[in-house]
Amino acid sequence: MWLPLLALIIGILFGFLTDFQISDEYSSYLSIAVLAALDTLVGGIRAHLEKTFDDKVFITGFFTNIFLAASLAFLGVHLGVDLYLAAVFAFGVRLFHNIAIIRRIFLVKWTKKSDSTTKD
Repeated sequence: MWLPLLALIIGILFGFLTDFQISDEYSSYLSIAVLAALDTLVGGIRAHLEKTFDDKVFITGFFTNIFLAASLAFLGVHLGVDLYLAAVFAFGVRLFHNIAIIRRIFLVKWTKKSDSTTKD
C-alpha cells in the first residue's frame, strides 16, 4: 500500500517543483486522466483495506479508466459537446464513495480499538 502513496507524493512534488506547462487544448484530457488515476488509487486503497486487492485488477482498471475517460473527452471535443463532464461526474462520485468507505473502515477499526482498551 505504501508504493502508490509514495508515487503520488513524488508526483505531487514533481508537479510543484517544475515549471512544466500543459497547453489549454490538452488540459481537459489531463484533468480527466488525473481524476481517473486518483479514482483508481483510492479504489486500490479501499480494496487493500478490505483485503480484496488484486494487482491485475488495479493495473487494468488504471489504464482502462484513463483510456475510456480520454476517449470520451476526445469524442466530446470533436462533437462540440462537453462529454468529459460525464467522466468527471462518474469519477467524482466513485472517488467520494470510496473515500467514504475508507473513512468507515478506519472508524470501525478505531472504535473496536477504543472499545478493547476501555474493557481492559
